[in-house]
Amino acid sequence: MKLGMVGLPNVGKSTLFNAITNAGAQSANYPFCTIEPNVGMVSVPDERLEKLAEIYNPDKFTPAVIEFVDIAGLVKGASKGEGLGNKFLSNIREVDAIVHVVRCFESDDIIHVEGSVDPARDIETINLELIFSDIEIATRRLDKATKALKGDKSFQVEVDFLKRLIAHLEEGLPARSVEILDDAETEILNTTSLLSAKPVIYACNMSEDDFADIENNAHYGTVKALAEKEKAEILPICAALEAEISGLDDEEKVLFLEELGLERSGLDRMIQKCYSLLGLISYLTAGKPEVRAWTITKGTKAPGAAGKIHTDFERGFIRAEVIAFDDFMACGGSMVTAKEKGLVRSEGKEYVMNDGDIVLFRFNV
Repeated sequence: MKLGMVGLPNVGKSTLFNAITNAGAQSANYPFCTIEPNVGMVSVPDERLEKLAEIYNPDKFTPAVIEFVDIAGLVKGASKGEGLGNKFLSNIREVDAIVHVVRCFESDDIIHVEGSVDPARDIETINLELIFSDIEIATRRLDKATKALKGDKSFQVEVDFLKRLIAHLEEGLPARSVEILDDAETEILNTTSLLSAKPVIYACNMSEDDFADIENNAHYGTVKALAEKEKAEILPICAALEAEISGLDDEEKVLFLEELGLERSGLDRMIQKCYSLLGLISYLTAGKPEVRAWTITKGTKAPGAAGKIHTDFERGFIRAEVIAFDDFMACGGSMVTAKEKGLVRSEGKEYVMNDGDIVLFRFNV
């Protein structure tokens, strides 16, 4: 999973990015490596995986990972190539979801690029650049579909939808909030590669005082209303606190979060929202050689999940031996006991994977 972090200058984007990647560098739960100055890999926290590691004491421990990209260079006119606009848009095109950091705090010490704090205006500034780019792309596809319609009436559905989509975009609304009438329209939207169709999490960056009283932050309320309207997620967060948390060891981190009345850090909550937003789950493989989490889309069938490990697993799929994580732990972490109790199931090609399944794939090529 690849997440792109965007935001105007002085909203706290770089502080948050640095806090997230530093957490990855210093915490055992978040292995981290720098690929480029603005890219970081952070592992997905999963207590189930850690418990399996305690049982198997594996030679290798491999959690699922998320790639964070600190996308810079946005100015008005980015969709026309102004500033680093072309690079900005191409970077967004490569990510699975966008984390849009929005300033929701007042400070005389940190000057806002527009001279005042206005989350709605800031969101519109970035969204419009994406939408302008999308209008061009959708219009080009409409032109092709209109020409094709002359010889093939089946293109009428595409033409009608694209006209409605372009009208929606021209109202300044992102593609992700357009009304979808059927699966055919979903397919057209998914294959048009629109930037404003990408899932978005609005990370509302607040001061420490505001973060302690989130619902009374008027800026947060503004973003929350916008997020609901355009089918986006919202995450209240304090970049300054995340920066403090990132420098703590695991034990200190737990105590610090308890003092704040939080169960999880902003990074943990962000990852959880991203999984939910993208419809992702994890299945697990466990043994002495390796304990590992594999990320798949919800609804994936067993052969497709096996293909995440190796294409040969999917091509030669025979069956999957599956047990739910909770059932496995209820058996004291013993696969022998689980089999004796009939909790290890043999599933075929139509089995739909569940979050937390522990799986052994049988295949023959």
